[in-house]
Amino acid sequence: MTATTHRRAGPAPAGAAEVRPSGAPGRARAVRRRRRGVALLYLLPAVLPYTLFAVAPALHTAYLSLFDWDGVTLPSFVGAANYRRVLTDPQLRAAAWHAGALIVFFSGLPICLGLVAAAIVARRPGRRGTTAVRTLLFLPQVIPLVAVAVIWRWVYADDGTLNQLLRAVGLGSLADSWLGSFTWALPAVGLIGTWVVAGLCMVLFLSGTQRIDREIYEAARMDGAGPVREFWSVTVPLLRPEIAVALSITVIAALSSFDLIYITTGGGPGNSTVVPGVLIYRLAFGGGQVGLASALAVVLTLVISAAVLVVNRLAREAP
Repeated sequence: MTATTHRRAGPAPAGAAEVRPSGAPGRARAVRRRRRGVALLYLLPAVLPYTLFAVAPALHTAYLSLFDWDGVTLPSFVGAANYRRVLTDPQLRAAAWHAGALIVFFSGLPICLGLVAAAIVARRPGRRGTTAVRTLLFLPQVIPLVAVAVIWRWVYADDGTLNQLLRAVGLGSLADSWLGSFTWALPAVGLIGTWVVAGLCMVLFLSGTQRIDREIYEAARMDGAGPVREFWSVTVPLLRPEIAVALSITVIAALSSFDLIYITTGGGPGNSTVVPGVLIYRLAFGGGQVGLASALAVVLTLVISAAVLVVNRLAREAP
């Protein structure tokens, strides 16, 4: 045996490259591609219907927004003219203002009521009947909005529950045709939205208070914090994720509202309760302006998406 056979292999030189099997990177890439393909196959049953029934119609709507079309005759290409009209037409701007006003009723009031309810429960945990209260508060979410609108039309009618109650307590002078009033129609519809959405916000915030450590409230009380200080310093900051979710859901509900207003007022009296959803329906199916309605739908979608993105961004960046 020669001396070289007994020589031990020493450490590789510092500049020597590590020797790897030549096919290892290729096999790793093939495995990753195979796994990605399997993942896409699992997603296909959900992605395919979503593409057919959501993405494709949205793209077709954007395409139609570039034409002047009545839905029957041949369309004529007008480019961005429909979008310029959406931004300049007084009726369209009024519909946007009405939708903005509904944000107060669909978002502001329900979130405030939900936070107050959550703060009360947080100060008195373990109370009996909490489950029953949550169920009652969440019931409006289970009822279809069309049924809700029909019920509240009876409540707001001239001889409805509200006016009868006012007359019974000696306030008959305040009775009014609420849904037929230019002044009160929009607030009346907005309060219906508050009644519907408030339960969702309350249940969401009540669930959020359960993950807050009781010791935080006890420490705040030991430091002399009262109910108001405890609300602003403990409950509201720790419920920030739930507030962001509730704000996103309610803003979408306010800006895209259609069925509630269409059943209760139809956009009237006059145009005092017209919102973009109702106006899109009128333009497309009553006015023969499919291109303009499509442009308004595209703008409404972009506004809702931007509002949700802003809400989520502010929720992430908040200290």
